[in-house]
Amino acid sequence: MSETDIQAFAKALGERIRTCAGRAGSGEELSRRTGIPRSTLESYLNGESEPKVSRLVSIAHAVEADIEWLATGKLRQVATDAATEDDVYAYIPLYDAHISQGHGSWTDGARVLTKLAFTRYSLRKKGLSPETLAAVRVDGDSNEPILGDGDTVMVDLSRNVLQGEAFYVIRLDDLLYAKRLQRLYDGGVKIISANSAYEAMTVPPGRLSTLHIIGRVVWAGGWMI
Repeated sequence: MSETDIQAFAKALGERIRTCAGRAGSGEELSRRTGIPRSTLESYLNGESEPKVSRLVSIAHAVEADIEWLATGKLRQVATDAATEDDVYAYIPLYDAHISQGHGSWTDGARVLTKLAFTRYSLRKKGLSPETLAAVRVDGDSNEPILGDGDTVMVDLSRNVLQGEAFYVIRLDDLLYAKRLQRLYDGGVKIISANSAYEAMTVPPGRLSTLHIIGRVVWAGGWMI
């Protein structure tokens, strides 16, 4: 295995561990459940180091994840009378792209790094369909502390109309952003960054045709709906 392959594997494993942290509620909670120090867990999440088998087992057991999926990203091909893995979990593609990369969909020609596992029950409970979900990373600090640089977000591509104040992935003047949107009394839209160091932008009613909502951010290490 080349150095590039090793780095790619560690990165993909980190994303699967991040999914487990999301199921636990937070990285802090996953650390508490497994007894793995927070700093060590962070090194796994960032792909800087790989956990030994005993710790992988602890992580899987802590959130009732399939150990083979956690270790390899693959599903076990074992026939059972119980519900199959696909009946229990939905796997959402994480694209090797960033939402600040410019015009076009991030899925166009982008490589799928890994797939994030969510129980179908949890998605149904939130009114989400796996077929309309995609995950991608965010760039920059404009939404700190809610969304940090490099954070993974899951977007519901079917929610592409502004319905209440929330975080959306938008295209404005051929650039993609993750921002909080707020409808104004005059029909315009206010684009808000969580980081107060960044000024809000306003799209007046006459320029709404330049604002395209790609989808609503529904998960970022925890549910946002």
